[in-house]
Amino acid sequence: MNETLGYVLLIAIMLFTLTTIAAWLIWLERRMLALWQDRYGPNRAGPFGLLIVAADTIKLFFKEDWIPPFADKKIFVVAPTIIAATVLMSFVIVPFAPGILVSDMNVGLLFFLAMSSLGVYSIVLGGWASNNKYSLLGALRGASQMISYEVFMGLSLMGVVMLSGSFRLTDIVMAQENYWFIVTQPVAFVIFLIAGIAETHRLPFDIPEAESELVAGFHSEYSGMKFGMFFIGEYLGIMLVSSMVVTLFFGGWLGPDFLPPIVWFILKTFVFILLFILLRASLPRPRYDQLMEYGWKILLPLALLNLLITGAVALWIK
Repeated sequence: MNETLGYVLLIAIMLFTLTTIAAWLIWLERRMLALWQDRYGPNRAGPFGLLIVAADTIKLFFKEDWIPPFADKKIFVVAPTIIAATVLMSFVIVPFAPGILVSDMNVGLLFFLAMSSLGVYSIVLGGWASNNKYSLLGALRGASQMISYEVFMGLSLMGVVMLSGSFRLTDIVMAQENYWFIVTQPVAFVIFLIAGIAETHRLPFDIPEAESELVAGFHSEYSGMKFGMFFIGEYLGIMLVSSMVVTLFFGGWLGPDFLPPIVWFILKTFVFILLFILLRASLPRPRYDQLMEYGWKILLPLALLNLLITGAVALWIK
């Protein structure tokens, strides 16, 4: 009974912490974009514009929650919840520090890939249920982009599995005690990071949204808290991909003893969150055909070559 209560408490704390951080990332992103682009950021609502998050939240809650009369109402309502649910489910297997995780699955990496694959249903169903041509185009782009880049993401992780000998994320972290996997798997790291950016459809891979040509893509017809769910899901996705990059390639919670393990994990993750924001501030969006060509003609051969070389070296060392 006490163990069950402890799990429930841990899950509640994680849910509250993750959703709160995701909300504050909106403010952080605006401040960092302003800094890098040499302009003013949020600076009116509260000190340093900190209350802009509260203002945005109130606006989302009280904005008219409109459902288009031509939409498939049931699917239209369900679609936004899928992306937030799948990302939050993925955090179940992330080891923040020794003993601080919800489930230490022996197939944790496969569970992460499965949950990231399910996230595509949110975009497809949202765009289709809107019964809007711009939403449908965004949904089709999102589906092809996410499904394609999941292939490269999965292949890039096989080298890490070979070196650690496990799909369990805690085992992968402990296998990096002597050296981080970024040393031996730099190509896999680059491929995973690019695929992760495409999975979260952040700039420069925000083609499913594409405000300049598709209004807002798959969520053109959404407003109020339904739009808020898509928004929160995107920022949770940034946190998830950053956490997985740290876990798989940068030693997870491992670091010098002068800081607690969870602090090392948070600091490393924060660096990659800033990288996501920097990419938005500096890179243009490619054309849709360039995005798909880049994946299948460059990332796929690189991922297969990295897998082949890693396997050969692992066999040779043994």
